[in-house]
Amino acid sequence: MTQNKKYLTLSGLEPLIITPESNFINVGERTNVTGSRKFLRLIKEEKYDEALEVARDQVDGGAQILDVNMDEGMLDGVYAMTTFLNLIASEPDISRIPLMIDSSKWEIIEAGLQVAQGKCVVNSISLKEGEAQFKHHAKLIKRYGAAVVVMAFDEDGQADNYNRRIEICKRSYHILVNELKFPAQDIIFDPNIFPVATGMDEHRRNALDFFEATKWIRENLPHANVSGGVSNVSFSFRGNNIVREAMHSAFLYHAIKNGMNMGIVNPTMLEIYDEIDKELLERVEDVLFDKRDDATERLLDFAESLKGQKKEHEEKVLEWRSDALQERITHALVKGIDAFIIEDVEEARLASDKPIHVIEGHLMIGMNVVGDLFGSGKMFLPQVVKSARVMKKAVAYLQPFIEAEKDGKQEFAGRILMATVKGDVHDIGKNIVSVVLGCNNYEIIDLGVMVPPEKIIETAIREKVDIIGLSGLITPSLDEMVYVSKELEKQNVKIPLIIGGATTSRAHSAVKIAPHYANTVVHINDASRAVTVVGDLLKKDSKIYKNQIREEYDFFREQFLKRTRKKEYLTIKDARKNKFKIDWTASEIVKPKELGIQIIEDFDITKLEEFIDWSPFFRSWDLHGKYPEILTDNVVGEQATELFADAKVLLKRIFDKKLLKAKAIFGLFEANTTNDDDIEIKDCHAEPAEASQEGLDSARPDKFKFLTLRQQSKKSEGKPNIALSDFIAPKATGKQDYMGCFCVSTGFGTAELAAQFEAEHDDYNSIMIKALADRLAEAFAEYLHKEVRTKHWGYANDENLSNADLIKESYKGIRPAPGYPACPDHLEKKTIWNLLNVEENIGVELTESLAMWPAASVSGYYFANPEAKYFGLGKIKEDQVEDYSKRRAISNEEATKWLSPNIAD
Repeated sequence: MTQNKKYLTLSGLEPLIITPESNFINVGERTNVTGSRKFLRLIKEEKYDEALEVARDQVDGGAQILDVNMDEGMLDGVYAMTTFLNLIASEPDISRIPLMIDSSKWEIIEAGLQVAQGKCVVNSISLKEGEAQFKHHAKLIKRYGAAVVVMAFDEDGQADNYNRRIEICKRSYHILVNELKFPAQDIIFDPNIFPVATGMDEHRRNALDFFEATKWIRENLPHANVSGGVSNVSFSFRGNNIVREAMHSAFLYHAIKNGMNMGIVNPTMLEIYDEIDKELLERVEDVLFDKRDDATERLLDFAESLKGQKKEHEEKVLEWRSDALQERITHALVKGIDAFIIEDVEEARLASDKPIHVIEGHLMIGMNVVGDLFGSGKMFLPQVVKSARVMKKAVAYLQPFIEAEKDGKQEFAGRILMATVKGDVHDIGKNIVSVVLGCNNYEIIDLGVMVPPEKIIETAIREKVDIIGLSGLITPSLDEMVYVSKELEKQNVKIPLIIGGATTSRAHSAVKIAPHYANTVVHINDASRAVTVVGDLLKKDSKIYKNQIREEYDFFREQFLKRTRKKEYLTIKDARKNKFKIDWTASEIVKPKELGIQIIEDFDITKLEEFIDWSPFFRSWDLHGKYPEILTDNVVGEQATELFADAKVLLKRIFDKKLLKAKAIFGLFEANTTNDDDIEIKDCHAEPAEASQEGLDSARPDKFKFLTLRQQSKKSEGKPNIALSDFIAPKATGKQDYMGCFCVSTGFGTAELAAQFEAEHDDYNSIMIKALADRLAEAFAEYLHKEVRTKHWGYANDENLSNADLIKESYKGIRPAPGYPACPDHLEKKTIWNLLNVEENIGVELTESLAMWPAASVSGYYFANPEAKYFGLGKIKEDQVEDYSKRRAISNEEATKWLSPNIAD
């Protein structure tokens, strides 16, 4: 073998050979949906031409490898990856450099490998899921001719010290090189760069361990390469760019000296090593090399002096109180400080001709500053909601004075009706948008939740509103919005319609709603866009904007329908032939230790804190990132930390004062699959039931039947068309199998608390209590599933998983929920409710659209088979809808109504 073959050789249209003489190889990461909100938006909106410009900028900026990541919950990752890489291939100035295909999902990586030209890098694989999967993926990567990033991560977790880094990298190298004959030069180890100067003793050697591990890898694992993400090291100093730039430069300088030859570095966040202030460099390197016990404290002190922020006495903190009146009011609004607002507003009232002038003058001047800061990305949503709390308290104080003057009336920028549609109980997003718009001087008429279309239309006409805002979270709400748009058109209403909520999308708004309504329909995907959209809709020359939206949506609809038509589907008969096959002669079936139904009341809610998945909590406040990394994020870290602290305060109050009540019910039953897609449940403890109840088998009143839906899109060779019924032994096998279902709620008390906060003009905590209740409900579902797996069913009694593992769904078995990707059929909730007597036993109700009330509730199934896995149903065809309607014993029209979001056009 010639010597050059021992060097890592990659290629796009041009080769990249990494030799000992090569300079550090920089990986461009802005074409990563998890790291760039702009790129995520462009991919979601399928603006691939603009997304290509992001890639081109990376290449022009000096990136030698282009990292592409499409891991986002609402994206079809395989479609996005293949589409984008195919487009890159036609752009020679971009495709001249090698690609790094970055994903945590193997199917996305493989899709990328199948279309990438040249020799690329896979990012990444590890021993986290065990040797078998590690070897399987490595063999495929070798077959595709790619290089690979190997994370220092194994079955016991992430390597966080020198010895663990060495142990994992040595083991990975041995498997790859000695067992699989993987080319050693095609291995790139990432030994984990962690933050330094955190104040925690266990983090003191974070940088030094990385340097030493890198040196060991380069000396002991021949031809292997080392990479990493350099910005991680400085997270403790977010907001202090001087220190961060110095730290990045010093870290990179020493990492390269120890053998790191590639990685992700932001060139704009680097200082020239020789030009770093000598005193700063000394203190940075004391931290990096753990040279002294007080290294962190010395660097922190020096950092404070660089920021010009010497510690001030408490009285100096309130220096702003000596500012002029308008500056004080503006400061209070921007900072969300309500301690002095009544005092300042009273001073303003006494100095004004009319109390209304305080709102239109002093307060709106301050709120305009808030709006400008939010619009430019310098303020974040939680801060704006706090600003609204101050504003509302000020207005409430002025209200009696305004009412005492008959002509006192506030002038608003516009009047907006907001409503969560009929059958839906979720309103966090709607409330946030209402607060943001209210901060921008729009009058909000909030009709609440479960609002019938007649009330929406009647109120809109009577109140002469300028815009109607519809919100919803569950999929039946999508059809309700379509119905509202048709009714508005029928009654010749000419009011723009804005659409929002978790299940809504630009695609649904353009394809399903806009064609039925002659006026403007706009989808808003987050609160930060609401002000801009509403402003554009209400400005004097709005016709241009409205026409532009109509043209965009018409074009989008046309492209969407073209793309949909390209997809191939199997008949339901052929899809069943291609089902997911389990060898039932060998498959492990564990009988539950306790069959039947169990009710949990007066549950100790404090047990749920350790099971909370905080990432969705931050997303509900429009702060995007993964917990806990979001707390040290360059952009939103400071605000996320403040929000988290506020959440913890309210959570402690919930626990200490028992403000919320948690209840649950679950059942474990004998089960077998019948007729391919149905699951027959036997409740041995059931009383005879009425045969007309939804989900009951009329011939056997002690039996219930869950109806599952099967994937129908045509799969590649060897890939099955899955239904949940595939995970339960068919009756014909003679094997007795088992299944469970459940409902948990932590929402009892939430509505009352939210109303109390609203009465105190405290939108911030009103939204916060609902967001926390939702997180606690999900945590309760996670906790109960663990209890079932390890105790009540007992099929995983030796399980020992961390909360991070639970969030990643690393457990055996699954708990899919009606209304979610594997089972989008909300009607299945009725069967769960009848089987468990949910409403009677724990008080959780179903609305007419089958939303759960209280809103902070979770329900679903339990499957225990080791081969059971989560999947997305995707689109189905009319033949399955017709088949389903017969199995459900409902009309084809009703079946179409409930399944319409999943029916292929």
